[in-house]
Amino acid sequence: MNTRLRPLFLLLCLAAAGGQPAGAQEKPAAPAPLAPAPAAAAVPAQATPTPVPAAPSATATTAAAPAAASDAQVEGYLFFAANDATAPAQEEKVTADAGLLVSLEGRLKKVFPYSHYHLIGKHTQKVFKEYESWVVPSKDLCLKIDSRGPADHEGVNVHLQLWQDTKVLVKSDSVLRKDKPIFLGGPDWRGGRLIFVVRLK
Repeated sequence: MNTRLRPLFLLLCLAAAGGQPAGAQEKPAAPAPLAPAPAAAAVPAQATPTPVPAAPSATATTAAAPAAASDAQVEGYLFFAANDATAPAQEEKVTADAGLLVSLEGRLKKVFPYSHYHLIGKHTQKVFKEYESWVVPSKDLCLKIDSRGPADHEGVNVHLQLWQDTKVLVKSDSVLRKDKPIFLGGPDWRGGRLIFVVRLK
């Protein structure tokens, strides 16, 4: 072949084969467009945990009652039962209906063997379903009431907890009725015993 035509012939052969001369750098392919980075998943703000209330003291005031109609209204009476006719010293004299006291004392004698029953505390409180209510007749003893709804014969199903300061003394599931007060024995005190009576008003 004519030496002048040889370089031209080689270039035509390479072009026909789709190649490129040895030593030539291949043009790099354009990079594929990057997919947009996924948005960071929204992290829900963690709700601040509701603090668990500490065990209430008898001096704590009862929480404000909800606007809903109450299941019932209860009366709590705190008696000091003793064989001594002398009543304990009180900052303020506690009074109640004389007929009611006679009836309660007659029932107390059937359960607690004492000769004298001194009323030293009294408190009236509305009871609401799904809300806790506190009957606080003294600074030392109080009753927590959880209503479980109505019972037959105009009663109310309740869960009762008798507290002394921060300690639960008695727990009971009961039915409150107007003609059937519930008696809860409290701690020994000054040679006698404290007794909590709760009834529907």
